[in-house]
Amino acid sequence: MPAITLTTLQSLKQKGEKITMLTCYDATFAHACNEAGVEVLLVGDSLGMVLQGHDSTLPVTTAEMAYHTACVKRGNRDALIMADLPFMAYATLEQTMTNAAMLMQAGAHMIKVEGALWLAESIRLLAERGIPVCAHMGLTPQAVNILGGYKVQGRNENQARQMRADAISLEQAGAAMLLLECVPSELAAEISQAVKIPVIGIGAGSATDGQVLVLHDMLGLSISGRVPKFVKNFMHGQDSIDSALKAYVSEVKAVTFPGIEHGFSA
Repeated sequence: MPAITLTTLQSLKQKGEKITMLTCYDATFAHACNEAGVEVLLVGDSLGMVLQGHDSTLPVTTAEMAYHTACVKRGNRDALIMADLPFMAYATLEQTMTNAAMLMQAGAHMIKVEGALWLAESIRLLAERGIPVCAHMGLTPQAVNILGGYKVQGRNENQARQMRADAISLEQAGAAMLLLECVPSELAAEISQAVKIPVIGIGAGSATDGQVLVLHDMLGLSISGRVPKFVKNFMHGQDSIDSALKAYVSEVKAVTFPGIEHGFSA
């Protein structure tokens, strides 16, 4: 497939074709995801849990993110690479610029930050300097200690109203994409309709413009044994990892994944 760009993703949203995204942390899986047709590779700070064995994403450093981004770049051919700015790597504007530049220089095409309206100025400054930004809203794992655990966000009307307003404001600030995690399916659908930029969901229903899962989760690999409600094991019924990756892409494109059972209600 031709190289995936932001223009490609915007076109997919306009056409109503779902976008496929998976986390990826190394060259081998980057190559495999390319072969399966995955459009976006997310070098997620989830590597702190699935690769490093931590109980949260908080210990991950910007240097580690840059290392894994560079690994993914070497194995990538066509996909757009998005990299997470880790915990406290964008607490100030100066930090944000420096650390985002590090990830872009390592091979990212876009960076992702977690939060809400307070991100607007950082997003505006990054976009002005040629760094596309995905704003991660809803359940933001870096704020797990404030949220009191990994809980669905936006279930009451006040929270939902604020999330809708923040999404629109972040688009206006220059965000090129939104990612909604553990948000009621109806609210995620409303936000996807309210903004012109692509909206990717994880535990946010099937009406978003695309889906993302943690690679290890969708391959049925788990240290803890706990499987989130929104995860499907795509290795079931498949004889290889390559087949599982292709099944994921196929089901997202056909809107058979996620099913109702993978989403949340208000």
